[in-house]
Amino acid sequence: MEEMDFTRKFKLGDQRDLEIKTILTTVYQALQEKGYNPVNQIVGYILSEDPTYITNYKSARAMIRKVDRDELLQTLVKYYLTH
Repeated sequence: MEEMDFTRKFKLGDQRDLEIKTILTTVYQALQEKGYNPVNQIVGYILSEDPTYITNYKSARAMIRKVDRDELLQTLVKYYLTH
């Protein structure tokens, strides 16, 4: 077996960012399908942490509550500044 003499980098944060993006996209689509303004509703949720800003449709409310509000905001800012 060949010996490995280099260091591998593994970023768990990248995987979590992808998971948050998937959740946020699903929540956005559910809000849109129910006729809400998704951006306003998500901002309302982030500012207040009141889950009633997010519809129960397609389990969107349960999904977004899996993400800590600070973590969600951090991911959004990081994405905005790098794209």
